[in-house]
Amino acid sequence: MQSYLNELLERGILRIRNNVQEMSQLAEKALQDCVKALVEKDRKLAYAVILRDYYIDEKEKEVDRLCLEFIVRQQPVALPLRFAYNTIRINLQIERVGDYAVSIARSLIQLKKSVPEAIKDDIIDMAKISILMLHEATRAFLEQDIELAKKNIAVDDTVDELRTKCNQKLASLFLKQEIPLEDFDSLTTIVRRFERVSDQASNICLEVLHMCTGENPKHPGAAAFRILFLSNYNACRSLMAEIIAEGMDQPRFIFTSAGLSPRPVAESTLKFMKTKGFDLSRVAPRAFHSVPNLEYYDVIIVFSKEAMKAFPPDARKMIILDWTMDDPSQVQGSTEIITAAYEETYQTIKSHLNDLIGAIIGSEIK
Repeated sequence: MQSYLNELLERGILRIRNNVQEMSQLAEKALQDCVKALVEKDRKLAYAVILRDYYIDEKEKEVDRLCLEFIVRQQPVALPLRFAYNTIRINLQIERVGDYAVSIARSLIQLKKSVPEAIKDDIIDMAKISILMLHEATRAFLEQDIELAKKNIAVDDTVDELRTKCNQKLASLFLKQEIPLEDFDSLTTIVRRFERVSDQASNICLEVLHMCTGENPKHPGAAAFRILFLSNYNACRSLMAEIIAEGMDQPRFIFTSAGLSPRPVAESTLKFMKTKGFDLSRVAPRAFHSVPNLEYYDVIIVFSKEAMKAFPPDARKMIILDWTMDDPSQVQGSTEIITAAYEETYQTIKSHLNDLIGAIIGSEIK
């Protein structure tokens, strides 16, 4: 009797594994087609990636159903229970990879010009490493290979370095006006999505470690407190806040700024911040949807009502603070009037930051 129950257990596990493998292969194929579409400028293939996402979504539903059915029927304990629990989480992560492939495909379709040769190879390198990470993460899951999972997580640093390199090149091309704003936004999204694939591959490996050992590994970067500043254009208020916050020299914090529709930094902002000792001449505005690890941010600070609407009403896991204030770059008048507007904004942001960060670390910032 016991051997029959074990056989049913093993059969259920094998069926789930096979479906996860098929789903991962679909996601991997979508990413590979994105790379091919980028290299060959094949919009037809990009459209195919978007249309085929339906099959990944259906496979996700099937895996979820099988896992829940497995738990109810087999009432597993220990490793088999962890297998079912972690598979449900891995299933979601692979589905997100499929969504990233769709986002990349949409961005490729929206490009007005070809991907600049100066950055194409870097994007392709990052994509290939991320795709391999997804493949190896799935293999670690299928083979319950702890060492492979650990080794794969370490590769994520290489992808992060390539992302930084790509973003720096994109910023340089944008500032030199060699790519239009629309293409800058699309290319930033492509870079970000491929980087997120590597993040999800790392997450899958963390789930594998939990499944195999029962220990809950800490997510990389969890010790840092993340704050995002969001405005309409990331050309004045939110950018000022990021720069001011960085100047407070708080190593436990990660500060980022972004805009709903990024625009070049206002000339008046460049001049004012230079008087405060900050050179923003080489800073490129960032799009909100291209912010790395948005789901891991602890506090979102918005500077306009439009920015507040970017978040759904049920975004309960996020602490969203409303710092709505006038945009000094829109002020008209004499140099004295404009400077006074900037000074008021600067001091208000600095005061808010002092109180907020002081509350977080439990002591006033000097």
